[in-house]
Amino acid sequence: MKNQRVSHAYLFSGPRGTGKTTTARILAKALNCENPLDGDACNKCASCVAITKGTSLDVTELDAASNNGVDDIRDITAGAWHGTPGSWKVYIFDEVHQLSKAASAALLKTLEEPPPHVVFVLATTDPHKVMPTIRSRTQHLEFRLFNGETLNSLLHEVEKAAGLSADDATIEAAVRLGRGSARDALSALDQLIATGSLIESQPEFDGLFHALVDGDAVEALRSLAVLTREGWDPEQLAESFAAEVRQVFLLQVAPEVADAVDSDRRRLAAWGEQLGLPRTVRILETVGRAMREMKSAPEKIVILEVALVRLIKPELDSSIEALEERVTRLERDGVRVEPAAPVAPAVLRPIGTPTPTPNAPVAAKATVASEPTTEPALVVATTGDATSSVELDLDDVRERFVDRVIPHTSRGAQLLLKAAFVRSLEGSHLTIALPSEEMRQNTELFAQGLKSAMEHEFKAPLQITWAVDPSLATSTAAPASTPRRVQPRPAEVEETYSPDESVIIVDSAGEHLITEMFPGATEI
Repeated sequence: MKNQRVSHAYLFSGPRGTGKTTTARILAKALNCENPLDGDACNKCASCVAITKGTSLDVTELDAASNNGVDDIRDITAGAWHGTPGSWKVYIFDEVHQLSKAASAALLKTLEEPPPHVVFVLATTDPHKVMPTIRSRTQHLEFRLFNGETLNSLLHEVEKAAGLSADDATIEAAVRLGRGSARDALSALDQLIATGSLIESQPEFDGLFHALVDGDAVEALRSLAVLTREGWDPEQLAESFAAEVRQVFLLQVAPEVADAVDSDRRRLAAWGEQLGLPRTVRILETVGRAMREMKSAPEKIVILEVALVRLIKPELDSSIEALEERVTRLERDGVRVEPAAPVAPAVLRPIGTPTPTPNAPVAAKATVASEPTTEPALVVATTGDATSSVELDLDDVRERFVDRVIPHTSRGAQLLLKAAFVRSLEGSHLTIALPSEEMRQNTELFAQGLKSAMEHEFKAPLQITWAVDPSLATSTAAPASTPRRVQPRPAEVEETYSPDESVIIVDSAGEHLITEMFPGATEI
């Protein structure tokens, strides 16, 4: 107004009670004031007084919620071209987002080609519902909720200007009830002064906070029963309690965001120190879930009672937050919590080993076996179980392993086990060597079949230790058995491999490939 830069249309958006319509009236006063003071209205001239009383012909207010038809808008826009006593004709549309599509289209036409002396002020709580073409032709100003200190200062000014007698506790209660809305805070202050009682305005939750801090479920239910007997609805109680706990949460995380002021702020901050941040968050989440469940529950008070008992007795709640609270409580009370024994990973049992019993030793992990200097180093992986003492002879085991066990396994297992060598037998502990680590790892693929074959042959469980002996890959023949001489037949391939005068004769291309893949293997 001071620089005479006036837009033909404004869009004021924001939550209820933040001053959108009031600001529109102030703008109308400033535009038509006869004696403006540095761009502001004087509030003394005839135009300002008429606008304050609502009798000015220069200002037209329309409630779009009840006058949302196209005919209503056409009547307004048709009168916009008429003259006006003042300098500007101001149209204020409240809740403009509720206009019908036809009415919005009619308004849009006027906004596109407005009369030069007309200003439109559109107010709404939902700007996203206003047609984009209308929004694009306005100056959009967003209004926000007030913080607690601003509302507290505003109510004190109103109290002094109106000559009211309200103590600090009454104003604090009005600020809390206003929840950032200036209009709601003023209405709450008016109600509190009229009734003269703070008890009726807000439930008293200190009893519930005491019960939550002390872990007393009986006291929590008793406090809740007192509030319900005073006439508070369970849903209203849950909503009010969640709002109060939210202030406790904000005072712990971001105090500058909290709306509580003065003594109320100190009281809630004290509860936050006693509850702690984790419990405060859990209370908020639990009460929030209860509020959702209460919407469809026949007995709403039961949902709230169960939620409070779960908050006090974490053992009734299976959530991770409840478990953490139980551990924290035990640590606070001086009870040492032993960590749970780690669960042993599932062990893939190699060939011929039965399922371990609870009293049997757990399989040992991979180690490096120490051998005499004349023997190559062995990489050993031990699995299995030794639950009984078995009297077996090493030579007998070697012979039966080759002649009876291997033939009862799968074809893939036979190809691999032909390169194996039974190194030793100590009681029921059997050590079998393979030429490479890769072959040792592949024993997992046929463990079940070999287990069955071992149990069938030896009639007793054996503990199997797989070892890696690289010397088996360079030896001429596995020491498990004597190579077989096969008489050559027509149309078959004959190959002789005898670096140390030992001869291995293969009589087919398939055997030739197997011999190359598993050096030192012997066909039985």
